[in-house]
Amino acid sequence: MRDVQYESALLKLLHRWREEAEKAGRRIERIAVAFEAGRDGFWLARWLKARGIEAYVIHASSVAVSREHRRAKTDRLDTELLKRSFLGWLRGERDHCKMVEIPTMQDEDAKRPNREHDSLIGERSRIVNRMKAALVRLGIRGFNPKLKRATTRLDGLHTPEGEPIPPNALAELRRDMERRRLVNNQIRQIEEERLERIEQAPCDGAHVMVRLLARVMGVGIETADMLVHEVLSRNMRDRRAVARYAGLTGSPDESGRKRREKGLARSGNARVRRGMIQLAWRFLLHQKNSALTKWFRSRTENARGTRKPMIVALARKLLIALWRLMREGIVPDGVVLRPAQ
Repeated sequence: MRDVQYESALLKLLHRWREEAEKAGRRIERIAVAFEAGRDGFWLARWLKARGIEAYVIHASSVAVSREHRRAKTDRLDTELLKRSFLGWLRGERDHCKMVEIPTMQDEDAKRPNREHDSLIGERSRIVNRMKAALVRLGIRGFNPKLKRATTRLDGLHTPEGEPIPPNALAELRRDMERRRLVNNQIRQIEEERLERIEQAPCDGAHVMVRLLARVMGVGIETADMLVHEVLSRNMRDRRAVARYAGLTGSPDESGRKRREKGLARSGNARVRRGMIQLAWRFLLHQKNSALTKWFRSRTENARGTRKPMIVALARKLLIALWRLMREGIVPDGVVLRPAQ
């Protein structure tokens, strides 16, 4: 109820400002508002657009701020800075700030299964690591808590002193095993529901892209689903925009005669960046005769210590090649595809 009151109050405030400007003799043709991208997401921008108000979401890191060690920072100063940047952007000076593309509700919801799956995988790893740490703390090694019969075998475990596992530690291990079993069931449910959606609507735009991408040897359905919904279904301008969105571009530091690279910019989508680097290693195993694999091996075969930096370059080239496959249907040279189903 309070959220509805806040929304209506915001709309009344905008209309009141327009009426005050019209009373002052100014002609108001449109209302444009902007706010920084944050935890609240994009619902407010969609809500305002549905009521005839131009709404923009500013990329927070694109606004230039003072580099003083102890600069003043208040809500009033931040609002003035955002207002100046937004007015400059509206005048056509695009370097003042960058705007985030406002996704639809359907686009946002399509990302949820993959992101939840990624979160559950991390939670499962944390549970297993916690169980292993609890066993090592008691001096018990060589016990795999991931086995199906691990719960029944807990009672037979003994510490190096010959004592059974203390009751509180035993209860904690049982709860962790039950929690891991629940997480496994949720992961399996997400994977089954994804396959059902693809089978029920195989000609859907995103599903067509997922099925085509999954035909590439070395690319699984999970990776294909992540890449399609996170980057490949977006309207990218060119290959540079694709690499920049994934954060796979360098960050040069050049001043005078000094020339050096500070590593990856890491300013893009972290999920895409991690997934592409993992996919690049798999690509070397499953696509040994492809042009990209030959390019990588020719530059790392006789150069020690270059595999890790070059794998990032391979990930960038591979992402651009997959983007062209989705956009233009051009299969990368030497890449093997699975038979169409």
